[in-house]
Amino acid sequence: MIMSQPHTIKLIEIKQLRPGMYVHDVNCSWMDHPFVTNHFKVKDAQRISEIKALGVHELFIDTAKGSDVEGVPAKSSDDFRRDVDSRMAEIASEIQAEPQRVDLTQEVERARVLHSEANRIVRNLIKDVRLGKQVEMEQVEPVVENIIDSVFRNQDALLPLARLKDHDNYTFQHSVSVSALLVSFARGLKMERPIIKELAIGGLLHDVGKAKVPDEILNKPAKLTDAEFARMKSHVVQSILILQNTPGISQIALDVAGQHHERFDGTGYPNKLKGEEISIYGRMGAIVDVYDAITSDRCYHKGMAPTAALGRLLEWSKYHFDPELVRAYVKSLGIYPTGSLVRLNSGRLGVVIEQHEEKMMQPKVRVIFHAENMRYLPPEVVDLAWPGYPDKIIGHEEFDAWNIDPKRWLD
Repeated sequence: MIMSQPHTIKLIEIKQLRPGMYVHDVNCSWMDHPFVTNHFKVKDAQRISEIKALGVHELFIDTAKGSDVEGVPAKSSDDFRRDVDSRMAEIASEIQAEPQRVDLTQEVERARVLHSEANRIVRNLIKDVRLGKQVEMEQVEPVVENIIDSVFRNQDALLPLARLKDHDNYTFQHSVSVSALLVSFARGLKMERPIIKELAIGGLLHDVGKAKVPDEILNKPAKLTDAEFARMKSHVVQSILILQNTPGISQIALDVAGQHHERFDGTGYPNKLKGEEISIYGRMGAIVDVYDAITSDRCYHKGMAPTAALGRLLEWSKYHFDPELVRAYVKSLGIYPTGSLVRLNSGRLGVVIEQHEEKMMQPKVRVIFHAENMRYLPPEVVDLAWPGYPDKIIGHEEFDAWNIDPKRWLD
């Protein structure tokens, strides 16, 4: 999470919000609100009512750009980053090692081919639905099996590709990412493979109802009208209707598609389900869907760093998500997920390329940049788990802050 200026950002309760304040961050996923950005001046009580209606309990204000609240401490961007890193370190101490995985170099090329093929299949499925055709499970199941196999062999090959999206194909690419991330999540929870398969199918098809939403609404780079936001949210009901008429679909897959916008505190949609009224599969789908969305670039939304996104999920789990499942999700991805930009105590920046599941704070990193000297370095892969290696991770960074193109280092 990047804050605009040091020591001007405050986290306040929604009841403290007043006209004249400047909202720095609505403190919910951009998918859950109709505003074109997360930051804006609160002009009147109507805007406050709109924010409350979203189910927001707390939000961030910028006191340099609007009115202040007495008695609430301000924080700098470094403070927030340290808070996230501290919580991640706590979770890291709870992680247990998984069985030995296939060497990353053996899986990378297979994962790239699979990622491309999966995106093609989902794109064709959406086109077919737009033409009134039925979803054919014969197309879905083979690619899902391949996704599961790849993640089980070594998830560090396929999961970083989840961040590589372009604006025109976001819906297809997001669906593939959610499917792969759900496999990793379910594997971390030690679910049986038949259940993991149905979860992955649900992830791949969870947004199929967007085929019934006009592109001008899906990709609108401006504030949605109330009618447009309602139309956007209708994609969940459309997904349910489409999948209920799909031969061979399971209840698990339906739960993922039908409940991924429900929220643990009952503020979600379409049915405002609360707590365990939402199946575990729907709760898992909600966590993964939001994580992938907020780490992805859109024409009106800049994706945040994976570790920062996990920090936001932990923060939102006070209200919107199952807190135990969020902690389990963090463990499944790693404290610094593959593809993250991290700072080492030497002042160098590197991209995490592979996890050590027994040493989550000491992954393999491709060092690329020196933060203190402000220059690129010859890329060098270092294993922070090597005995006696002098460098260690001291925190996560944002690619944008250093003008580093993540696609150059993730593909």
